[in-house]
Amino acid sequence: MIESRSNAQIKYIQKIKKSARFRRREKCFLAEGFKMVGEALGHGCVRKVYVSEAAKDEYEKILLHKIKDNDLEWVIPSLFQEMSDTSTPQGVMALVNMPEYRRETLVETKDASLICLEDIQDPGNLGTIFRTAEGAGMTAVVLSGGCVDLFNPKVVRSTMGSLFRVPFYITGDMAEEVALLRDCGFTMYAAGLDARREYTSCDYTGKVGILIGNEANGLKTRTSAMADQKISIPMEGEVESLNAAVSAALLMYEIHRDR
Repeated sequence: MIESRSNAQIKYIQKIKKSARFRRREKCFLAEGFKMVGEALGHGCVRKVYVSEAAKDEYEKILLHKIKDNDLEWVIPSLFQEMSDTSTPQGVMALVNMPEYRRETLVETKDASLICLEDIQDPGNLGTIFRTAEGAGMTAVVLSGGCVDLFNPKVVRSTMGSLFRVPFYITGDMAEEVALLRDCGFTMYAAGLDARREYTSCDYTGKVGILIGNEANGLKTRTSAMADQKISIPMEGEVESLNAAVSAALLMYEIHRDR
């Protein structure tokens, strides 16, 4: 039973929770709640599970048969509350290895479809896009280095487990990545307010990539200019733009419908 915040494991958990740089260095992150911990266990990527003593009954009903004793630490409730990133924790979290994918394998997939995100900042948007990418059958998500950290606890929760099932990779320069993808046979579509071609008029067969930009500023000019086509989503009334996750969902499901 861990009872002190000076415990080395607790200090490690706090650093993992707070620092994206530390998460990247250690190649691990936190999954919290019974669903997310269950997903992580199912994918065999858990290093250690931490359970609040207050959640003993729920743990025994839901996770007991999935965890080896040496992979489990019990924590007093007050300390678990400090470890948690939520105001009302379920009482279980896991230290999880980051999934890794080879870019080459993903882009060489026959008729691959990519959703490419440049500088998405809202954790809820990023998590929702991952869930929608899974639902729409996308091959992978491509993130620019300027996106909110994929392993931020809020993003992890928002993915609702899709993080463990949707391949992804991170690129340092999205404009350069677009050029490389075009060389690999992808047709790249950039979503933007100034585009004249409606997204429903395009042919999304073959290898395709959709570019979605920052919530406030959209795609960088240089990135948008690298695309094969600029496309728009028609809007009525006085609405200026749609939420990034909503736009991404419409475009991903148009690819799904077209195929």
